[in-house]
Amino acid sequence: MFNLTKAFLKEVPTNAEVTDFHEVHGGDINKAYSLTDAQGGRYFLKVQPNSVLAFFQHEADGLKLLGQAARVPKVIALGHVGQDQWLLLEYLNATNYGNQYSLGQDLAKIHSITSPNGQFGFDKDFKAGKTSKINTWQSSWYEFFVKQRLNVLRELLINEGKWNDDQNYKKAIEIFQSLMEKHDSRPSLLHGDFWSGNFMFDADSGQPIFIDPDVYYGDPEFDIGITTVFGGFNQDFYVGYQSTKPFQSGAERRLMFYQLYYLMVHAHLFAGSYIQAYRGKLAQIIQQ
Repeated sequence: MFNLTKAFLKEVPTNAEVTDFHEVHGGDINKAYSLTDAQGGRYFLKVQPNSVLAFFQHEADGLKLLGQAARVPKVIALGHVGQDQWLLLEYLNATNYGNQYSLGQDLAKIHSITSPNGQFGFDKDFKAGKTSKINTWQSSWYEFFVKQRLNVLRELLINEGKWNDDQNYKKAIEIFQSLMEKHDSRPSLLHGDFWSGNFMFDADSGQPIFIDPDVYYGDPEFDIGITTVFGGFNQDFYVGYQSTKPFQSGAERRLMFYQLYYLMVHAHLFAGSYIQAYRGKLAQIIQQ
Protein backbone atom coordinates (compact mmCIF):
# COMPACT_ATOMS: atom_id res chain seq x y z
CA MET A 1 0.00 0.00 0.00
CA PHE A 2 1.49 3.34 -1.08
CA ASN A 3 0.97 6.51 0.95
CA LEU A 4 2.30 9.85 -0.27
CA THR A 5 4.41 11.56 2.40
CA LYS A 6 6.12 14.91 2.94
CA ALA A 7 9.47 13.12 2.69
CA PHE A 8 8.52 11.75 -0.76
CA LEU A 9 7.39 15.20 -1.92
CA LYS A 10 10.74 16.74 -1.00
CA GLU A 11 12.19 14.72 -3.90
CA VAL A 12 9.71 16.24 -6.37
CA PRO A 13 10.91 19.56 -7.91
CA THR A 14 8.03 21.94 -7.25
CA ASN A 15 8.78 25.69 -7.14
CA ALA A 16 8.20 25.82 -3.40
CA GLU A 17 7.41 23.44 -0.56
CA VAL A 18 4.18 21.52 -1.06
CA THR A 19 1.67 22.70 1.52
CA ASP A 20 -1.37 20.73 0.44
CA PHE A 21 -1.93 17.51 -1.46
CA HIS A 22 -4.78 15.08 -1.92
CA GLU A 23 -5.39 11.97 -3.93
CA VAL A 24 -7.31 12.19 -7.20
CA HIS A 25 -9.26 9.11 -8.22
CA GLY A 26 -10.00 7.80 -11.69
CA GLY A 27 -7.16 5.54 -12.89
CA ASP A 28 -6.70 1.83 -12.18
CA ILE A 29 -2.92 1.66 -12.61
CA ASN A 30 -1.35 4.73 -11.00
CA LYS A 31 -1.81 6.75 -7.87
CA ALA A 32 -2.59 10.39 -8.72
CA TYR A 33 -2.44 13.53 -6.62
CA SER A 34 -3.20 17.23 -6.82
CA LEU A 35 -0.43 19.32 -5.23
CA THR A 36 -0.34 22.95 -4.12
CA ASP A 37 2.91 24.66 -3.12
CA ALA A 38 3.58 27.58 -0.77
CA GLN A 39 3.51 30.03 -3.67
CA GLY A 40 0.08 28.86 -4.81
CA GLY A 41 1.46 26.80 -7.69
CA ARG A 42 -0.53 23.70 -8.60
CA TYR A 43 0.68 20.40 -10.04
CA PHE A 44 -0.54 16.95 -10.96
CA LEU A 45 1.58 14.09 -9.66
CA LYS A 46 1.34 10.47 -10.81
CA VAL A 47 3.02 7.69 -8.85
CA GLN A 48 3.58 4.11 -9.92
CA PRO A 49 4.61 2.17 -6.80
CA ASN A 50 7.29 -0.50 -7.11
CA SER A 51 7.89 0.03 -10.81
CA VAL A 52 10.74 0.80 -13.23
CA LEU A 53 12.08 3.98 -14.82
CA ALA A 54 10.71 3.05 -18.25
CA PHE A 55 7.12 3.29 -17.02
CA PHE A 56 6.74 7.08 -16.97
CA GLN A 57 9.47 7.72 -19.53
CA HIS A 58 7.20 6.09 -22.12
CA GLU A 59 4.34 8.39 -21.15
CA ALA A 60 6.57 11.47 -21.16
CA ASP A 61 7.91 10.57 -24.61
CA GLY A 62 4.38 10.04 -25.85
CA LEU A 63 3.14 13.39 -24.54
CA LYS A 64 6.03 15.13 -26.29
CA LEU A 65 5.15 13.48 -29.60
CA LEU A 66 1.42 14.16 -29.33
CA GLY A 67 2.20 17.75 -28.33
CA GLN A 68 3.45 18.41 -31.86
CA ALA A 69 -0.18 18.40 -33.05
CA ALA A 70 -2.49 18.73 -30.03
CA ARG A 71 -2.62 20.04 -26.49
CA VAL A 72 -1.22 17.78 -23.78
CA PRO A 73 -0.20 18.35 -20.16
CA LYS A 74 3.30 19.80 -19.88
CA VAL A 75 5.80 17.36 -18.40
CA ILE A 76 7.70 19.13 -15.61
CA ALA A 77 9.88 16.27 -14.38
CA LEU A 78 10.00 12.56 -13.70
CA GLY A 79 12.03 10.45 -11.32
CA HIS A 80 11.83 7.94 -8.52
CA VAL A 81 11.99 7.56 -4.77
CA GLY A 82 13.39 4.11 -4.17
CA GLN A 83 11.36 1.78 -6.39
CA ASP A 84 8.39 4.18 -6.59
CA GLN A 85 8.33 6.09 -9.89
CA TRP A 86 6.76 9.54 -10.27
CA LEU A 87 5.75 11.90 -13.06
CA LEU A 88 5.07 15.59 -12.37
CA LEU A 89 2.74 17.37 -14.80
CA GLU A 90 1.21 20.81 -15.00
CA TYR A 91 -2.15 21.09 -13.30
CA LEU A 92 -4.98 21.67 -15.77
CA ASN A 93 -8.38 23.15 -14.98
CA ALA A 94 -10.21 20.51 -16.96
CA THR A 95 -13.67 19.08 -17.49
CA ASN A 96 -15.09 16.02 -19.21
CA TYR A 97 -17.23 18.09 -21.55
CA GLY A 98 -16.17 20.28 -24.46
CA ASN A 99 -15.83 20.54 -28.21
CA GLN A 100 -15.79 17.01 -29.61
CA TYR A 101 -15.59 18.30 -33.18
CA SER A 102 -12.23 19.85 -32.28
CA LEU A 103 -11.25 16.61 -30.50
CA GLY A 104 -11.76 14.72 -33.76
CA GLN A 105 -9.82 17.32 -35.72
CA ASP A 106 -6.92 17.15 -33.27
CA LEU A 107 -6.75 13.36 -33.42
CA ALA A 108 -6.60 13.62 -37.23
CA LYS A 109 -3.73 16.11 -36.87
CA ILE A 110 -1.88 13.62 -34.64
CA HIS A 111 -2.42 10.96 -37.29
CA SER A 112 -0.88 13.27 -39.89
CA ILE A 113 2.49 12.75 -38.15
CA THR A 114 4.09 9.79 -39.89
CA SER A 115 6.78 7.31 -38.92
CA PRO A 116 10.34 8.63 -39.35
CA ASN A 117 11.40 5.48 -41.19
CA GLY A 118 8.19 4.67 -43.04
CA GLN A 119 7.55 1.56 -40.93
CA PHE A 120 5.09 0.45 -38.26
CA GLY A 121 6.29 0.23 -34.66
CA PHE A 122 8.36 2.36 -32.32
CA ASP A 123 11.99 2.77 -31.32
CA LYS A 124 11.53 0.83 -28.10
CA ASP A 125 9.24 -1.80 -26.61
CA PHE A 126 7.10 -0.99 -23.60
CA LYS A 127 7.12 -3.86 -21.13
CA ALA A 128 6.46 -1.98 -17.89
CA GLY A 129 2.66 -1.94 -18.18
CA LYS A 130 0.13 -4.66 -17.43
CA THR A 131 0.26 -5.75 -21.08
CA SER A 132 3.67 -5.76 -22.79
CA LYS A 133 3.89 -3.93 -26.11
CA ILE A 134 6.38 -5.34 -28.61
CA ASN A 135 7.14 -2.50 -31.02
CA THR A 136 9.71 -4.02 -33.39
CA TRP A 137 9.61 -2.16 -36.70
CA GLN A 138 7.65 -3.83 -39.49
CA SER A 139 7.04 -2.79 -43.10
CA SER A 140 3.56 -4.38 -42.97
CA TRP A 141 0.74 -3.29 -40.68
CA TYR A 142 -0.78 -6.75 -41.02
CA GLU A 143 2.45 -8.34 -39.74
CA PHE A 144 2.82 -5.84 -36.91
CA PHE A 145 -0.75 -5.95 -35.67
CA VAL A 146 -1.22 -9.72 -35.86
CA LYS A 147 2.19 -10.82 -34.58
CA GLN A 148 2.92 -8.07 -32.07
CA ARG A 149 -0.54 -7.28 -30.77
CA LEU A 150 -3.19 -9.98 -31.35
CA ASN A 151 -0.91 -13.01 -31.09
CA VAL A 152 0.71 -11.67 -27.90
CA LEU A 153 -2.72 -11.31 -26.30
CA ARG A 154 -3.78 -14.74 -27.53
CA GLU A 155 -0.79 -16.30 -25.73
CA LEU A 156 -1.64 -14.42 -22.53
CA LEU A 157 -5.25 -15.60 -22.65
CA ILE A 158 -4.15 -19.19 -23.31
CA ASN A 159 -1.84 -19.08 -20.28
CA GLU A 160 -4.67 -17.68 -18.16
CA GLY A 161 -7.14 -20.37 -19.22
CA LYS A 162 -9.38 -17.86 -21.02
CA TRP A 163 -8.95 -19.11 -24.57
CA ASN A 164 -10.60 -21.85 -26.62
CA ASP A 165 -11.09 -19.93 -29.84
CA ASP A 166 -8.37 -21.04 -32.26
CA GLN A 167 -10.74 -22.05 -35.06
CA ASN A 168 -12.55 -18.71 -35.15
CA TYR A 169 -9.29 -16.84 -34.59
CA LYS A 170 -7.62 -18.48 -37.59
CA LYS A 171 -10.58 -17.54 -39.80
CA ALA A 172 -10.55 -13.97 -38.48
CA ILE A 173 -6.84 -13.53 -39.21
CA GLU A 174 -7.36 -14.76 -42.76
CA ILE A 175 -10.12 -12.17 -43.18
CA PHE A 176 -7.90 -9.43 -41.76
CA GLN A 177 -5.11 -10.32 -44.16
CA SER A 178 -7.50 -10.15 -47.09
CA LEU A 179 -8.83 -6.77 -45.95
CA MET A 180 -5.33 -5.34 -45.50
CA GLU A 181 -4.35 -6.35 -49.04
CA LYS A 182 -6.95 -3.86 -50.30
CA HIS A 183 -6.32 -1.12 -47.72
CA ASP A 184 -3.91 1.83 -47.93
CA SER A 185 -2.29 1.54 -44.51
CA ARG A 186 0.26 4.21 -43.60
CA PRO A 187 2.32 4.33 -40.37
CA SER A 188 0.94 7.27 -38.41
CA LEU A 189 1.50 8.43 -34.85
CA LEU A 190 -1.14 6.81 -32.64
CA HIS A 191 -2.33 7.73 -29.18
CA GLY A 192 -2.47 3.98 -28.65
CA ASP A 193 -5.11 3.84 -25.90
CA PHE A 194 -7.70 6.36 -27.02
CA TRP A 195 -10.78 5.61 -24.94
CA SER A 196 -12.97 8.24 -23.30
CA GLY A 197 -10.92 8.30 -20.09
CA ASN A 198 -7.86 9.55 -21.96
CA PHE A 199 -9.02 12.95 -23.07
CA MET A 200 -10.30 16.04 -21.27
CA PHE A 201 -11.26 19.59 -22.17
CA ASP A 202 -9.95 22.90 -20.90
CA ALA A 203 -12.70 24.20 -18.60
CA ASP A 204 -12.32 27.75 -19.92
CA SER A 205 -11.74 27.33 -23.65
CA GLY A 206 -13.24 23.88 -24.29
CA GLN A 207 -10.00 22.95 -26.05
CA PRO A 208 -9.30 19.18 -26.14
CA ILE A 209 -6.46 17.81 -24.02
CA PHE A 210 -4.92 14.40 -24.72
CA ILE A 211 -3.60 12.38 -21.76
CA ASP A 212 -2.13 8.95 -20.90
CA PRO A 213 -0.74 7.97 -24.33
CA ASP A 214 0.76 4.62 -25.29
CA VAL A 215 2.29 5.78 -28.55
CA TYR A 216 3.65 3.96 -31.55
CA TYR A 217 3.28 4.29 -35.33
CA GLY A 218 0.41 2.29 -36.78
CA ASP A 219 -2.69 2.43 -38.92
CA PRO A 220 -4.84 5.45 -37.90
CA GLU A 221 -7.94 3.24 -37.90
CA PHE A 222 -6.58 1.55 -34.77
CA ASP A 223 -7.28 4.62 -32.63
CA ILE A 224 -10.70 5.07 -34.26
CA GLY A 225 -11.58 1.45 -33.53
CA ILE A 226 -10.77 1.88 -29.84
CA THR A 227 -13.14 4.88 -29.63
CA THR A 228 -16.06 2.66 -30.65
CA VAL A 229 -15.74 0.04 -27.89
CA PHE A 230 -16.98 1.79 -24.74
CA GLY A 231 -18.52 5.00 -26.05
CA GLY A 232 -17.92 8.55 -24.86
CA PHE A 233 -17.44 9.95 -28.36
CA ASN A 234 -20.38 11.65 -30.04
CA GLN A 235 -21.09 12.16 -33.72
CA ASP A 236 -19.35 15.54 -33.69
CA PHE A 237 -16.07 13.76 -32.94
CA TYR A 238 -16.27 11.56 -36.04
CA VAL A 239 -17.43 14.46 -38.24
CA GLY A 240 -14.54 16.57 -36.97
CA TYR A 241 -12.05 13.80 -37.64
CA GLN A 242 -13.30 13.24 -41.16
CA SER A 243 -13.26 16.98 -41.93
CA THR A 244 -9.47 16.58 -41.83
CA LYS A 245 -8.97 12.88 -42.58
CA PRO A 246 -11.92 11.10 -44.25
CA PHE A 247 -12.40 7.40 -43.52
CA GLN A 248 -11.36 5.04 -46.27
CA SER A 249 -13.99 2.80 -47.86
CA GLY A 250 -14.70 -0.36 -45.86
CA ALA A 251 -13.48 1.10 -42.56
CA GLU A 252 -16.40 -0.27 -40.55
CA ARG A 253 -15.33 -3.86 -41.09
CA ARG A 254 -11.66 -3.20 -40.38
CA LEU A 255 -12.53 -1.43 -37.14
CA MET A 256 -13.94 -4.68 -35.80
CA PHE A 257 -10.42 -6.07 -35.47
CA TYR A 258 -9.34 -3.18 -33.27
CA GLN A 259 -12.48 -3.66 -31.18
CA LEU A 260 -11.46 -7.32 -30.86
CA TYR A 261 -8.00 -6.29 -29.72
CA TYR A 262 -9.35 -3.99 -27.01
CA LEU A 263 -11.79 -6.59 -25.73
CA MET A 264 -8.96 -9.14 -25.58
CA VAL A 265 -6.91 -6.64 -23.55
CA HIS A 266 -9.79 -6.29 -21.10
CA ALA A 267 -10.32 -10.05 -20.93
CA HIS A 268 -6.66 -10.33 -19.95
CA LEU A 269 -6.81 -7.53 -17.38
CA PHE A 270 -10.28 -8.01 -15.89
CA ALA A 271 -11.71 -11.35 -17.12
CA GLY A 272 -15.46 -11.51 -16.31
CA SER A 273 -17.83 -10.54 -19.09
CA TYR A 274 -14.97 -9.41 -21.31
CA ILE A 275 -14.17 -13.04 -22.12
CA GLN A 276 -17.58 -13.54 -23.68
CA ALA A 277 -17.35 -10.09 -25.28
CA TYR A 278 -14.16 -10.84 -27.23
CA ARG A 279 -15.53 -14.26 -28.23
CA GLY A 280 -18.70 -12.59 -29.48
CA LYS A 281 -16.64 -10.15 -31.51
CA LEU A 282 -14.66 -13.02 -33.07
CA ALA A 283 -17.90 -14.72 -34.06
CA GLN A 284 -19.23 -11.45 -35.48
CA ILE A 285 -16.10 -10.96 -37.60
CA ILE A 286 -16.30 -14.34 -39.30
CA GLN A 287 -20.05 -14.02 -39.89
CA GLN A 288 -19.75 -10.77 -41.83
